[in-house]
Amino acid sequence: MNQIEFMQIVSPFKDKVFRLAKRLLISREEAEDATQELLVKLWSKNQSLDGFNNIEAFAMTMTKNYCLDQLKSKRAGNLKIVHSNFTDSHASPETKAEDSDSLAWVEKIINQLPVQQRMLIQMRDIEQLEFAEISKIIQMNETAIRVALSRARKTIRESMSKTHSYGIR
Repeated sequence: MNQIEFMQIVSPFKDKVFRLAKRLLISREEAEDATQELLVKLWSKNQSLDGFNNIEAFAMTMTKNYCLDQLKSKRAGNLKIVHSNFTDSHASPETKAEDSDSLAWVEKIINQLPVQQRMLIQMRDIEQLEFAEISKIIQMNETAIRVALSRARKTIRESMSKTHSYGIR
């Protein structure tokens, strides 16, 4: 496989790799470094990937493992989960402020979830991967994924409900 063929295969999912890395690591710079490192690793393995059925799932698994290793390393003290907000440019300033506040609360709640639940939220709700793909990436059965995802969503929902009901967290 030459470089052009490799990039054609990798291009459709390199942004997903970056977003997962960004979800798990502290900053854009760390996520960019991780993405570059993973693409280099994939390139070095490109000869052995020729017969591989799902390179995307393999890349996402590599990303998950690399990021978890980074979180466990000495640099883990400097890393945290981050998320980009997307807002509607046509909304009123009040709506934008409320949306921004709600997104900040959701992000804060997600950041407090266990690592596995954060990954599941990222892969299923943000990346919109199928349960079968997630199962291959994190090596869990689909039922366990559904249960963990349900628990994560319930935690988010209950925390947001408390926040909006009482106004104080």
